[in-house]
Amino acid sequence: MSRRRAADKREVHPDPKFGDNVVTKFMNCLMHEGKKSVAEHIVYGAFDRIQKRSGQDPIRVFHEALTNVRPAVEVRSRRVGGATYQVPIEVRPDRSQALAIRWLISSSRARSENTMEERLSGELMDASQNRGSAVKRREDTHRMADANKAFSHYRW
Repeated sequence: MSRRRAADKREVHPDPKFGDNVVTKFMNCLMHEGKKSVAEHIVYGAFDRIQKRSGQDPIRVFHEALTNVRPAVEVRSRRVGGATYQVPIEVRPDRSQALAIRWLISSSRARSENTMEERLSGELMDASQNRGSAVKRREDTHRMADANKAFSHYRW
């Protein structure tokens, strides 16, 4: 992290099919080795699968899944007098969105379906219904913060 000044936030252009900035951020995180067209194909394919399987609007399911995975609190390590404490702090909205996107992608990569489209659509459907490994990760983070509530006076 730079000591001089905060890094400028770059503007993301909305995706071509749905006109949504969050979908573009999701695609950019999913993208591997700069292959954006492959990431687009995976995301749009997953959205088509969601449309076929559930009959709901895939963008609504996507945003619902993202909302269900977003953490409200997390723990940060804080060193006080030779001891390291796990201090619970609130998560900024942009960080919580980034964490949710990262958790959804990593948990969908860990699934056992054959193609990434199937994995991603399955994880998004699970997360929109408040289940799945990404939602479990958020609950674990909240549980950890709750367990360390006694150290919240060390917040900085």
